[in-house]
Formats: sequence, structure tokens, C-alpha cells
Amino acid sequence: MERVDGIGGFFFTAEDPDSLARWYAETLGVVPAPRSYDEAVWHQQPGPTVFAPFGGEAAEAPHLGPAGWGINFRVRDLDAMVTELRAAGVDVTVDGEEYPNGRFAQLHDPEGNPVQLWEPAS
Repeated sequence: MERVDGIGGFFFTAEDPDSLARWYAETLGVVPAPRSYDEAVWHQQPGPTVFAPFGGEAAEAPHLGPAGWGINFRVRDLDAMVTELRAAGVDVTVDGEEYPNGRFAQLHDPEGNPVQLWEPAS
């Protein structure tokens, strides 16, 4: 059976798409979508990806926004990333619990969309 081998894009609406794309690039290092086929796209590092529809009470999870979606970015060093984000004035909440699959932190982009950071367990 043929299967997909990764996520090719994540698309969502924004009040100010250019400003928000700049924030993701400057704050998290996510390169904006190219405006032509001659420009490079963002290449993420290989690693685990979770694809999980939620329903019922789980749909009320804090890492899901009002539109019912949330994005989770893998990071190599959660503490270093949180330190840099806080120095840039971003409000970040680190989950005090270490889970079998790693550590997490929550923040919101400038338009209030939820962003979760995940340092996978080694």
C-alpha cells in the first residue's frame, strides 16, 4: 500500500499573514513559504511526527486554539529555546512534568494561535 511520507505543508488563515510569517521566521526559524518556484522552502529535521485528531473533552486541550488546531514543533534543546524566546519578550510556559516522550512548553504567536514546543526524550 502506498503511504504518505511526511507533512508537506501547514496552512492556516491570519489577520496579517506577512507579519505572522516574519514572526515565525525571526522567532522560531520557520522560513516563510516561497513566493516563486526558484526560492527554497523550509526543510525540517527528520524526526517523529504525531498526527492526532481530537474529539470530546480532549478537544478542549490547552494546546488547541479556538479554531480547533495546534502546532507542535520539535526542538533539540527546550531550555535554550525557552531562554531565547523569553529574551525576545515571548511569554512561554514550560510544562513542569517530564513525560515518557519528552518535555513540552506552550506559547502563542502574535495572533493568539497556540504553539507547542517539544523536546523528544532521548
